[in-house]
Amino acid sequence: MELEEQGDGCINTPRNTSHHAIPVATTGSMLQRLTIRDVVLIRALDLEFGSGLGVLTGETGAGKSILLDALGLALGSRADAGLVRRGAPQASVVAEFDLSPSHPAFALLAAHDLATPDLAGDGALVIRRTLALDGRSRAFINDQTVSVGLLRSVGRLLVEVHGQFDQYGLMDETTHAGLLDAFASAPTLAGQWARLASARKAEAEATAILSAARKEEDLLRAHAAELATLAPLAGEEADLAARRSRLQQRGRVIDALTAALDAISGEEGAELKLAQATRVLGRLPGDQGALVDPVLAALDRAGHALAEASQELERLQHDDDLAPGGLEAVEDRLYALRAAARKHGCHADQLADVHGQIAGRLAALDDGSAALARASDATASARTDYLLAAEVLSRLRQTTAKRLDAAIQAELPDLRLEKARFETVLEPLSEDDWGPGGMERVAFRIATNPGASPGPLGKIASGGELARIMLALKVVLAAVGSVPTLVFDEVDTGIGGATADAVGARLARLGQQFQILVVTHAPQVAARANWHARVQKAGDGEAVATTVDRLDDGDRREEIARMLAGATITDAARAAADQLIAAG
Repeated sequence: MELEEQGDGCINTPRNTSHHAIPVATTGSMLQRLTIRDVVLIRALDLEFGSGLGVLTGETGAGKSILLDALGLALGSRADAGLVRRGAPQASVVAEFDLSPSHPAFALLAAHDLATPDLAGDGALVIRRTLALDGRSRAFINDQTVSVGLLRSVGRLLVEVHGQFDQYGLMDETTHAGLLDAFASAPTLAGQWARLASARKAEAEATAILSAARKEEDLLRAHAAELATLAPLAGEEADLAARRSRLQQRGRVIDALTAALDAISGEEGAELKLAQATRVLGRLPGDQGALVDPVLAALDRAGHALAEASQELERLQHDDDLAPGGLEAVEDRLYALRAAARKHGCHADQLADVHGQIAGRLAALDDGSAALARASDATASARTDYLLAAEVLSRLRQTTAKRLDAAIQAELPDLRLEKARFETVLEPLSEDDWGPGGMERVAFRIATNPGASPGPLGKIASGGELARIMLALKVVLAAVGSVPTLVFDEVDTGIGGATADAVGARLARLGQQFQILVVTHAPQVAARANWHARVQKAGDGEAVATTVDRLDDGDRREEIARMLAGATITDAARAAADQLIAAG
C-alpha cells in the first residue's frame, strides 16, 4: 500500500548511519529496573531498561501514562489513592538505579545520615514507594525508611520528566543560572559571597552590641559607681553575719567579761590570792624554802598567765564589735550588701565579679565605636571583592546568554518551532537579594507566536511544544551534565515526517550521554531507539490489564510498521519500517 504522509513531511530516505552504529553512553548511571504492583491497570510488571535511547510505544489508551505515573510515584510525586488497582490493598513501585558512587544522590543521603555505598562499591540505589487505599504512602531508599520530601529530593537528582508531567529540572527557574554558568564554564562566587556574608554578620553583631551598650550606658555607669562605693569583698557577708550575731549578745558578753576580769583582778580575785600564796611560801626559811621552790615556780607561771588573761579581757571590753553602735553599723553594711545582691540577681559574694563585668562592658562600650569601624571596613572590603567578581560573572553571562540563545534558536526550526523565539533573561537583583548566584536572576523565556512577549517555559508552550523546547535545551546543554535519566512525554505531539525525524535524531544524540526514555507515537523516533518496549491493554471485558513487552528485532519491525500503517500492517509498511530502522 501507499504510505500516507505524516504531519508536515514524508518518510525520509535511508541515511548511511545504521541504527546499530549509534554510540551509547556507558556512564554506568541509569535506571535499570522498574517493578510495579497493583497500579491502576497494572497487576504486576517487571520492566528492565537499557542504556541510550529507549522508547515506549503502543496505541492510545494502552496505559503508557500509567508507567509515567508509577515512575513519578517512586520519585516522590504526590500520592493519589486513585492509583491503587481496584481490589488491591495497596500499590507499590520499586525503581532500581545503577549509579556512580560519586553521584550527588549519595552525598545527599549521607547528609541525612543514611548509608551510602563504599567508593569501591557498585553504586546500587533502590527506591520504593507504597500507597494505601486511604492515600497514605511510605517511602524507602535502600530499605531505609525516608520522608517523601527526601525521596523527592533524591528523585530530582535521578530522573527528569519533560512534557505534561514536567515539574522540576529545566522548569525550575532556580536552576537556570547554574545551567548558564556551567555552559559558560563560569567561576563560582561562593568564596566571595561567604566572606561578604561573614563580614556582614560580624558588622551586624558589632552594631547590635554597641547599640545595646549605649542604651544602658547610664545605668551601667550608675551601677559601677554604686559598686565602687560599696567595695564588696568575697566572704564579707558571712563575716558580717557572724559579727552581728555576737553584737546581738553584747550585753551578755560584756557582763561575762567584767565578771571574769573581776574574778582575776578584783579585790578578791585570783591574782590577789596567788600573790598571797607566793608571799606565804616565800617566808619559809632555809631548807624548808627549798622544798617549795617548784610550787613557787608554778605560781609564778600562773601569775603570768593570769596577767595575760586579764589584759585580753580588758582588750575585749574595748573591741569594736562590742562598742556601742557597732550592731547598727554591721546591720547597715549587711543590708547594703544584700540589697545590691538582689538588684543584680546574684549572691553577695559575687558582687565583686559583677562589678568587674560591668567595668568590662563599659570598656567594651568605650572600644565599641572602634570595633564597629573595623567591622565596617571589613564589610566594605569584602563587598568590593564580591562586586568585582560578580561583575565579571555578569558580563560573562551576558555574552554566554547570547551564544546559548543562538544555539537553542538554531535547534527550533527542525523541531517545528520555527516561529518560536527563545531568550535568556538577566534581571538585576536588589542588593538585598544578592547571593552566591550573583547580582541577577537568570530565567529562560520562550515566545511561540510572532509578536508575543516571551514568558516562562511552562506557561507559554503547550505540552508537545514544551517537550520539544526541553529537547532543544537538553541537546544544547548536554555537555554541562544533568541527571542520568531523562524522560520525554508528548515530544512528538502534532508532528510527523521530517520534524519527527529531527526529534528522533536529537533524542538519539542525547542518548549518547544520558539514558533517554521516550513515550512516542512517531515511527521516526521509535526507529532510532537502542531498545524498544510496547505497551498493550488486554482483557476479556470484565478484567482489563496493561502489559509491557521488550521487543526483539522482529517484533520491533512489526510495531514500527503498525505505527506507520495503523491496524492493518502491509508489506509496504514493513518495508518502510525496515527503511526507517536502517536509516536510524
